[in-house]
Amino acid sequence: MSLNSAQIEAVAHHEGPCMVLAGPGSGKTLTIAKRIEYLIQKHKVRPEEILVITFTKHASNEMKKRFQAVMGEQLPVTFGTFHGIYYGILKWARGIGQHNLLTEEERYQLLRQILSESHLDGVLSEEEEKDYVKDLSTEIGRIKNDRLDIHTYESARFGTERFRTIYRDYEAAKKKWNKIDFEDMLLLCCQMFLQRPDILEKWQQKFRYILVDEFQDINQVQYDVARMLASPEDNLFVVGDDDQSIYGFRGARPGIMAQFKKDYPDARQVLLDVNYRSTSHIVNGALRVIGHNQNRFKKAVRSDRRPGETVHVQEVKDCVDEGTYVEEQIRKLNARGIPYSQIAVLYRTALDARALSERLMEYQIPFTMKEYMDNIYDHFIARDISSYFHLALKEYERRYFLQIANRPNRYIGRDSMSGEPVSYESLRRFYCDKDWMMNRIDQLEWDMKMMENKPPYLAIQYIRKSIGYDEFLKEYAAYRQIPGQELFQVLDEIQELSRGCETIGAWFARVEQYRTMLKEQRKKNADAGESVSLMTMHGSKGLEYDTVFIIQGNEGVVPYKKAKTKEEIEEERRLFYVAMTRAKRKLIISYVKEKNGKEANPSRFVNELFLTV
Repeated sequence: MSLNSAQIEAVAHHEGPCMVLAGPGSGKTLTIAKRIEYLIQKHKVRPEEILVITFTKHASNEMKKRFQAVMGEQLPVTFGTFHGIYYGILKWARGIGQHNLLTEEERYQLLRQILSESHLDGVLSEEEEKDYVKDLSTEIGRIKNDRLDIHTYESARFGTERFRTIYRDYEAAKKKWNKIDFEDMLLLCCQMFLQRPDILEKWQQKFRYILVDEFQDINQVQYDVARMLASPEDNLFVVGDDDQSIYGFRGARPGIMAQFKKDYPDARQVLLDVNYRSTSHIVNGALRVIGHNQNRFKKAVRSDRRPGETVHVQEVKDCVDEGTYVEEQIRKLNARGIPYSQIAVLYRTALDARALSERLMEYQIPFTMKEYMDNIYDHFIARDISSYFHLALKEYERRYFLQIANRPNRYIGRDSMSGEPVSYESLRRFYCDKDWMMNRIDQLEWDMKMMENKPPYLAIQYIRKSIGYDEFLKEYAAYRQIPGQELFQVLDEIQELSRGCETIGAWFARVEQYRTMLKEQRKKNADAGESVSLMTMHGSKGLEYDTVFIIQGNEGVVPYKKAKTKEEIEEERRLFYVAMTRAKRKLIISYVKEKNGKEANPSRFVNELFLTV
């Protein structure tokens, strides 16, 4: 493949700092490989003086393969991830080994242990604790990645003092175990270079030319260490696209690319302005959307391909209708010769793909999911609904009474349900001296009779409104300090998925069928062959397909409902841009008019497709 003029300019850069703005499909991997070749052959740079840093092992291996293909031989250029390179430096300087590294599971275990010693022990359910610990881990990582001071940091999610206490306990426990975590590898390397200029100088002499790929994904501590390594010659060659900066939760932010220009005011800047992947209709549509972001480098990018098909926007009634539409379109595309492996369906969160995945399983269209999708019927809310349904069908096992006796609170004690089976009569005998409890038990029995012959959708509505389950969830969320909106999203979806079931018995059959299909699908995932790819927009980064479907293109989904600030909205727009630019030939975006029984609107990003900035 011959290089265009912008690629040649980037390849021919010799010394000093340089930033290459490389959009989707612009040939950045080839450009980096050719630049390494140019340094070695034209400027006689020793291969062992060149360091190429990527963000994943897969990207590092791909870059190494591309370079070897260009050179036609293996040379001792160092390719690695930020963590891999910095771990190697720490291993050499401080003798840190694998036994010192805290695994992700150990990290979660440690945080759970700290929580168990606090007043939260026993308050959080298993699902809540899992999310709570994950969010804690993310926020701890952000402190380190951004080099923030824990003494002045204020946590909105966990409360300032509580978070600081957890953070200090976590750090103390790690020190006691003689362990370092994922972020420590970067932070300790940074601190060591600041404290030991002699060690820093050794590594500066070893790596005289540094190339960083996917520069838009860099966080503060990674950037700081890269700058230290590159000094004093400053042969720092960075390649990235601020429009694809989508990992804010990891500390990455597009502002670091702008900071590069301030730190190196004389740095060369090159724009790879040709997209070789997507048709011009897709490229131009994506540029119209991303153009609404203000915090970005302005870029004039063109497609090297013909206009092709226009970007298609499809309005559908609801999630079930959307699943049917996408499944039928996939079938038609495959019949026309498009392999399943060249088709991808992208979404904001795995929850958005549930109706579609159920449809694809039902109609036996092979697919793989990059991210694991939990079975919604394993959620405690689904178990509550299920227990109500069992009681409505006069199945009086003790576990069903225990599950819902106080959801909402009826003041029924566990000791009143010690026998097996439990019945309304046994409860009345236990509370025979309390008239007010007799009334509650009578009401529970009456509610179950009222539900017995209702279709599941209406039965769930009765549980929510007449029995008072919605009020219970609000109190539950407030007491446990968790977002009630997320619980209601689960409940809404369970109710929506019950449409089409005429009886409670049919609902139970559908739940079991879904559980079986999900197990089978996970087995197929392990042995993926010719199949459609289903993944989140984040998971699609760096991939490309002939045809891409973006589903749930609705306001509140993308941009995500939690995104409130201008910076958060702009990151959501970048995420949508990344999703759009995965498509080579055909891009279809769908949005629903109704979700969980409520009116839904198309995303502002969908509307921006038709607006010129």
